[in-house]
Amino acid sequence: MTAAFAMDWLNLLFRWAHLIVGVGWIGTSFYFIALDLSLRKRAQMKPGVLGTAWEVHGGGFYHVEKYMVAPKELPSDLIWYRWEAYLTWVTGFALLVVQYYFNASAYLIDPAVMRLHPSEAIVFSVFSLFAGWFIYDMLCRSPLGRHTPALAAALFVLVIGAAWGFSQIFSGRGALIHVGALVGTIMAFNVFRVIIPNQKKITAALMAGDAPDPQLGQIGKQRSVHNNYLTLPVLLLMVSNHYPMLTGHPQLWLIVALILVIGGMVRHFINRHDAQDSIADYWWSLPAAGVALIAALIYTAPRDLSAGGLAVADAEAVAMVQTHCAACHAPTPSDPAFEEPPKGIILQTTADLTRYKELVLAQAVHSNAMPLGNMTGMTAQERERLGSWLLSH
Repeated sequence: MTAAFAMDWLNLLFRWAHLIVGVGWIGTSFYFIALDLSLRKRAQMKPGVLGTAWEVHGGGFYHVEKYMVAPKELPSDLIWYRWEAYLTWVTGFALLVVQYYFNASAYLIDPAVMRLHPSEAIVFSVFSLFAGWFIYDMLCRSPLGRHTPALAAALFVLVIGAAWGFSQIFSGRGALIHVGALVGTIMAFNVFRVIIPNQKKITAALMAGDAPDPQLGQIGKQRSVHNNYLTLPVLLLMVSNHYPMLTGHPQLWLIVALILVIGGMVRHFINRHDAQDSIADYWWSLPAAGVALIAALIYTAPRDLSAGGLAVADAEAVAMVQTHCAACHAPTPSDPAFEEPPKGIILQTTADLTRYKELVLAQAVHSNAMPLGNMTGMTAQERERLGSWLLSH
């Protein structure tokens, strides 16, 4: 078994595990926020009950009650929802290690952005994730935490600022995946450091016969709502490395801002619909998401190279491919990270180039996603000349 084969399997298994626990976590987030918003006050409710909800699913009916703080007694089989969040972060970080730390020179570092040793990039990566959490946590605990619009604006600026900072240090792939990892860290640590500890304090107070502090539940609810609104943006950020139109964009912070608006507005529409609010109160959220989506389409549109009119010989195009692509995209790659050409794509001849024309344009002309980490130092002029040759064939 070779090292590359073993790493591929580790990558696959951690990715699979990350998807499994992530789906479970996001599913519970969606469900409980929808449940919370669907609670209604009834004519007859038990003391301390905030509201109840009637639901039908799986051939049966459910009657759910929510207490403002907690009931006087709790059963021994109380169900806690936490391991989905914990394991999502653990498997996500493991995937970050396998995909980005073990291949830092290819995926994390771009010498054209900043020349870093792999160890330097990894240290900054880990530090930035925890630093981001502490800044977010301090903002929530500050006076801003009592003013939802101001706090939302501050958190929006925090994530966009992080995106700009990452883009000044890492490759496009590395920058976007770190924005996603930062948001994921905030979400997981909300559960690990705030929501579950507060619930434990409430439970302990009940068991001791004391009155629980209602603020503990309010704080937990605030962090839970934050997580809910961040789910759709973080999902797109986590798959962004498959789309060079995103990772290769020169203004990554702007792309992140638009992703936050699109995901947040769609989530807001769904939440207010679940709450059965009048559509007159939230109709604007989908048009806002639509405007942000149109802006994203405009800002990520490929450059028009047809006006360049550059005359590029076949031999020059093949030479550029041999210099910048053949290390990976050959029948037997010379790059030790690959035993087979990625996606089975071989780039050695003019026929290969024309066959994969659209992919080469997207990856190496309209963006700098390829070569990985630009380790071969492909210049902007070379990309333009390669693009001109492709468009003429």
